[in-house]
Amino acid sequence: MILFFVEAITIQYWVYMLAALLPAIVLLRYIYKKDTVEKEPAGLLFKLLMCGVLAALLAIILETIGESILGSFSLSRRSPMYTILLAFLVVGCAEEFAKYFLLYKATWNHPAFNYMFDAIVYGVFVSLGFAAFENVMYVFTYGLGVALSRAFLSIPGHMAFAVVFGYYYGRAKRAEVHGNYGMVKPEILKGYVLSVLAHGFYDTCAMMGTPGASALFFVFVVFMYWRIYHLIKKESAEDAPL
Repeated sequence: MILFFVEAITIQYWVYMLAALLPAIVLLRYIYKKDTVEKEPAGLLFKLLMCGVLAALLAIILETIGESILGSFSLSRRSPMYTILLAFLVVGCAEEFAKYFLLYKATWNHPAFNYMFDAIVYGVFVSLGFAAFENVMYVFTYGLGVALSRAFLSIPGHMAFAVVFGYYYGRAKRAEVHGNYGMVKPEILKGYVLSVLAHGFYDTCAMMGTPGASALFFVFVVFMYWRIYHLIKKESAEDAPL
């Protein structure tokens, strides 16, 4: 009898892990296959996944601090303004900063970073490491009921934000390679700001929960996925040395 329960718990564990990790694995494989010119070192890609996990832990700390600061203002937690500030200034800023700070540390001076599309690959691997870790926490906390919605929304959402940043991250690196140092920080900042805006808008609509916000969320997600799909396709086809 004890062995039966142990086996049941073990099966449940692996079902939960598969449900949590499979969406990220599918998207990682997709972006890896799109890197057609020169594949990135396996060791570097694994390191970026671990950077994503570390970024998730760092984001928890930053969000806790941010929520504490936001809570010091005279705003009701149920007010739309509180939701907007939380989504953009706390969650969006903290999570995107954590991901791209570690991305920068791991890749900016790496010798493998020598093609434009590399930047998108690196950004996606960090973001999906982040999303996979976050998804494991959600699935084991709330059960399989959240796995399906997160597979089609949260995880691809993180990938989309990463593609936005990666697009400008690659251009920043190219600017440095060509000696155009004045454009490096503006390109990185542009990618960060746009990814925060996309993340913040996504979270605001999701957290509002009103019929209007839900409709806007649906339209935004469809448009974002369509735009990101075509951006990946274009950047992959036009990949070139830095």
